[in-house]
Amino acid sequence: MEYRGKLNEYFHIATIRKEDAVWLNQYKGDCLRIFWNDKRDTTLIIDGLEYPLLLNQILFLTDMHDIVISKMDEINLIRFNREFYSSEFFDKEIGCNGVLFFANAKIPVIDLDEIQLPKFKLLWMVFLSEFESKDNLHGQMLLMLLKRFLILATRIYKKSNKSIKLHVNKLDTIREFNLLVEMHYKKMHTVVEYANLMNKPAKSLTNLFTLHSEKTPLKVIQDRIHIEAKRQLLFTQKIVKEIAFELGFEDITSFSRFFKNKEGQSPKEFREKNRIIDN
Repeated sequence: MEYRGKLNEYFHIATIRKEDAVWLNQYKGDCLRIFWNDKRDTTLIIDGLEYPLLLNQILFLTDMHDIVISKMDEINLIRFNREFYSSEFFDKEIGCNGVLFFANAKIPVIDLDEIQLPKFKLLWMVFLSEFESKDNLHGQMLLMLLKRFLILATRIYKKSNKSIKLHVNKLDTIREFNLLVEMHYKKMHTVVEYANLMNKPAKSLTNLFTLHSEKTPLKVIQDRIHIEAKRQLLFTQKIVKEIAFELGFEDITSFSRFFKNKEGQSPKEFREKNRIIDN
């Protein structure tokens, strides 16, 4: 079930079954994503690493992450873009930059206990029922329901991760770095460039990520470039040289070397094996 607004707002909610899940393993655009497992244990491969998603767990991903579902019977999915989750709710804790998305150094997962589970199941049913009445208030209602979902999830996450309060400044720095990468990854490819924007030594950023993140700052930058490169190769008709220059590479050789190091095959080979549209 999808909602599209007049200002490019996008919201999607669905229960994805194994036989319908092929499209999930292809990057589909700039959406924040929520995966809720309410059936059986599922295995997600995020940025090349396996993440088991157990029964009654919910996982939160930004569009900076590459995901493949390798083991699944059925899973609930919510996707939405920043245009949908508007500045009205651009809150430090529950907004797009809140603790469940860019403000977190690690991929957030929450566990629903017997008290919380009925609340989320009811909320899911209300989401679905809202698509039966598509009036002028449809978008606003979906937005309110999403806000409620994120408030409940944030409370659970903060309660089970009390150390967040002890590292607010550190998490703010990681959030700022992630957001700057999202804004500038097509032009800036080194940690030093982002450290200069933040008025911080590059070494201190690297040390901070080593202690509080699953990735180094350089890997954050390179993974974001890699994801966009794959998206361009799969979903556009641009030639490889054009993609290389758009992503800030001086020549096609350096881009091809970067891509093959990340993907194990050249951009041309990747496009030919995974083509979504014909050139």
